Amino acid sequence: MPPLAARLFDHTLLRPDATAAHIAQLCREAAAHGFATACVPPCYVRAAAAALAGSGVAVCTVIGFPLGYAAPAAKCAEAEIALADGATELDMVMNVAAFKSGDDAAVQADIAALADLCRAHGVLLKVIIETALLDAAEITRAAGLCAAAGADFVKTSTGFASRGASVEDVALLRRVLPAHVRIKASGGIRTREGALALVAAGADRLGSSNSLTLLAETDENPA
Repeated sequence: MPPLAARLFDHTLLRPDATAAHIAQLCREAAAHGFATACVPPCYVRAAAAALAGSGVAVCTVIGFPLGYAAPAAKCAEAEIALADGATELDMVMNVAAFKSGDDAAVQADIAALADLCRAHGVLLKVIIETALLDAAEITRAAGLCAAAGADFVKTSTGFASRGASVEDVALLRRVLPAHVRIKASGGIRTREGALALVAAGADRLGSSNSLTLLAETDENPA
């Protein structure tokens, strides 16, 4: 079984009780292992950016998290603050409420506003569609809106819903998304086998608070 590369991971801590000390430790781990990013709550972006300066590890944060139904202007304001604080990747939550109501134009406009902002700053935008709340037809429709709006990634999950990423969801996204739109699988990634299955299905990035354990499994069980 092949090893997992650290650069696949957004090393993540988004618990509501995360302390400054927890975030400092997360950043030390991210730098030591060479993860793609440290994904932190918005209030810790400035500290994470300082801690990771020169490390090659990007700073990721979340926008409209975890429910996604903040006003578009509020999401943009939150994003502008995060960018000013040093974030270089943003994971925004799609407005699932508007999506479920059939207001695709509003959903696409919400995503496009952040995509334009991110493009202007040279940073990546990932859109969380919360696949646990969607059926296959809705996942396909949401993927189309994300692609049309200019998202760099479609992300499966917040980790706060009833389940996280599944191989089936990732495989479906890979089938329906254009090749240039990447996929981030997140939520509930507990084992090396599960992580590898998501990558095999088409995931380009894995979001996990369990990254160290997954890497340790790779080290202890070399291919």
